[in-house]
Amino acid sequence: MSQNVTLLEQINGRYDFTFVGNTLNTGENNVQATLSYLTSSTANLNLDSEDVVQRAYLYWAGSGTGDFEIKLNDNEISAERTFSHSRFIGGTLFNFFSAFADVTNLVQVTGNGDYTFSDLDIATDLAQHFTYRTNFSGWAILIVYENPNLPLNQLNIYDGLQGVPDALQIELTDLYVLNNTNAKAGFIAWEGDSQLPTETFTVNGTIISNPFNPPNNVFNSTNSVTGSNQLYNMDLDIYEIDDYISIGDTNASIALTSFQDFIMINTVITKLNSQLPDATIVLTPPSTECDSREILIDFTVSNLNSTEFLPAATPITFYIESQPIGTTFTQGIIPIGGNENGSIILNIPESFGLNFSLIANVDDDGSGVGIVIELNENNNTFEIEIDFNVSPDFNTLPNIRNCNLGLTRGIFDFSSYEELVKTNSLHEVSFHENWDDANQNINPIFNPSNYEAITTPKEIYVRIDNGGCYAITQFLLETYNCPPTVYNAVSANNDGMNDGFFIDGLRDVFTNFELLIFNRWGKHLWTGNNNKPDWDGYVSEGVGSKQAPEGTYYYILYLNDPDYTEPLTGYLYLTR
Repeated sequence: MSQNVTLLEQINGRYDFTFVGNTLNTGENNVQATLSYLTSSTANLNLDSEDVVQRAYLYWAGSGTGDFEIKLNDNEISAERTFSHSRFIGGTLFNFFSAFADVTNLVQVTGNGDYTFSDLDIATDLAQHFTYRTNFSGWAILIVYENPNLPLNQLNIYDGLQGVPDALQIELTDLYVLNNTNAKAGFIAWEGDSQLPTETFTVNGTIISNPFNPPNNVFNSTNSVTGSNQLYNMDLDIYEIDDYISIGDTNASIALTSFQDFIMINTVITKLNSQLPDATIVLTPPSTECDSREILIDFTVSNLNSTEFLPAATPITFYIESQPIGTTFTQGIIPIGGNENGSIILNIPESFGLNFSLIANVDDDGSGVGIVIELNENNNTFEIEIDFNVSPDFNTLPNIRNCNLGLTRGIFDFSSYEELVKTNSLHEVSFHENWDDANQNINPIFNPSNYEAITTPKEIYVRIDNGGCYAITQFLLETYNCPPTVYNAVSANNDGMNDGFFIDGLRDVFTNFELLIFNRWGKHLWTGNNNKPDWDGYVSEGVGSKQAPEGTYYYILYLNDPDYTEPLTGYLYLTR
């Protein structure tokens, strides 16, 4: 069981790296007569005055299943990531571990000076491993620093935990070599021995070495930073690799072979001169107008992880599926670490429906081809989901006609229309007295079951909302002249009850009516209309006015309405 060494982070700028660390072994485990180990050890960091720490990653490792709570300069440190490796030796399973913690803030505050690692508790595991001389423990900090005098470099940090013997090959990807001058590679490795010269280390097929690391024993308990050869059972090695990589390389292959010694690779870091931009794009989710296929897309093009400016007029193409639907360009030069905001209006063909994925590809001329060489050609795409909003469908509502209560006033019940107008039960419906109120969704009608229209015809506006869009429809409230109701009893005694000849649904409805009253011998006694009060038993036709006696009387009512061409006739009873 192991974890492949893969890319952790890529850093571009005026950067370089170094190591600080130490072993917790008192000697090489391969020659120890008795188990001996340290509970703490110290190493010194000595950067130049212009070097500014940007990253500080602590790795510690040892035999056994691990201890992931330690101290650095008496600060409690907890592992943020852990790695493990195991192998059978003599039929017994032996475990190994390493751990990672980001200690950048601690190192930035502390600066140059001594760093003491302590509180690693793996004593029980060391005793088991000592039987096969695989007991070890140690620590290292990978320091990435910035210096204004450095060239623009690309640093690639890889980590994991892979073991040898036999053969191990690690592919270093996401490189781009523009200049191989001062290219170098560094390693944090565990459990190497200077007494076992049975290993080789190759880059792109070529065996490499340096004065501290002979070609047949490169992992030999050495520290390339300090020149120490007493870094027992661990290695902090840095190699110049100018001669082993070529301009234009985007990957490199590191291979290890060992026929006796057991080695574990924990961390690899490369430094290459790569002065290139790296364009990325981010889209802001747009707001869409109801029933519109046009959208305004806001975007940000960045050149963050780069070592060169991104030129102006870098193309940006927008795709739905594989079809380009619009292209625009950056406006100005985007500096290292900078960005530029832009926007584009896209008209979306109806063939893509209401829901689709919109893909933006920076450095794409519309044919899938870029015009700028970048550090990373695989991070130019951003995708968002677009949902178009459409107004809800609705059912047409019929007009409502009720009796005219006078001067076209009417009482109406349209409460059932709330459900009738819907084509979806989840839609929200409200009624309004004018279009502006419906459009703004203000002043709803609260009494649709007993709504009084002062005058008719009256238009009622209905707003149907589906949660994203709304539609407005309308219907009419109308009145018509219903047949009047005659109450044919008159008690003209001024008691406030039936004191006059009342006909319900007549006044202010049939405004041109004419009412004639006759006695039983056919004599015309009284004429009334919309401007006169009800007949109260007084005779007004002929000479003078006098009270009519109790008895039966007859009326003729001319409504003078095109819907009522024949007069209404009948009798009434007058009492006093």
